[in-house]
Amino acid sequence: MRGSSGGIRACRGRFAAGLAAGSTAVAGLAAFGLFCAGCSAGGKGTRDEGPASTQQAARDTPASAMPSGTAKPYSRVNAVMLVKSDPKASRQLKDDLKPCTGDEYPVDTSYGTLTGGSEADVVVNVMTCGDSVGVGTYVYQRRPDGTYGNVFAAEVPAVYGTIDRGDLVVTTQVYGSKDAVAYPSGENVVTYHWATGGFTETDRVHNDFNRAVGSGEGDLPAPQTTQN
Repeated sequence: MRGSSGGIRACRGRFAAGLAAGSTAVAGLAAFGLFCAGCSAGGKGTRDEGPASTQQAARDTPASAMPSGTAKPYSRVNAVMLVKSDPKASRQLKDDLKPCTGDEYPVDTSYGTLTGGSEADVVVNVMTCGDSVGVGTYVYQRRPDGTYGNVFAAEVPAVYGTIDRGDLVVTTQVYGSKDAVAYPSGENVVTYHWATGGFTETDRVHNDFNRAVGSGEGDLPAPQTTQN
């Protein structure tokens, strides 16, 4: 479930190979709840107004500086360690976060400007191994002492967060009772902007997907030629 509306829609084909297993995966994920940490009162949903937690995780080797301009320098982090040491991440998600093969974890990591700090913030998306279904999105802010604090968290089935021109965009796919993982009924796309020490919801879009395309059935129409 990667990317915003266009990217998420493209993933519908990506999941086609795992439809049978996918339906079970989505049903199992329904137990997860949604919470947003460190958000301002202007947003929606459950909020935790207390100070963001700090963690000693992943002071890894700094990557090369990003191009000049608005881009911030960043240091690569151990995203798995960040999540597992995060008190705002649920115990169930931590227990389920295991390597898919070898030492490869189902985790995507993005670096970019969200909170206006001197260094890039970190967005971590945790997924399932079999179907790449998002189960958790987290944002970590780097502190002056090099630790990271959780400033946003969302744990719902089929969630994925991205950075878009300084805003956090969280996409959640919506499934009906008979939907396969590859073909959700729709999606919710929520945009958050950082202000006065927290994220505030600034935009919300719902997209309904049609049922007429994407099944892979039927023949393509014969090409038509026109003679002058």
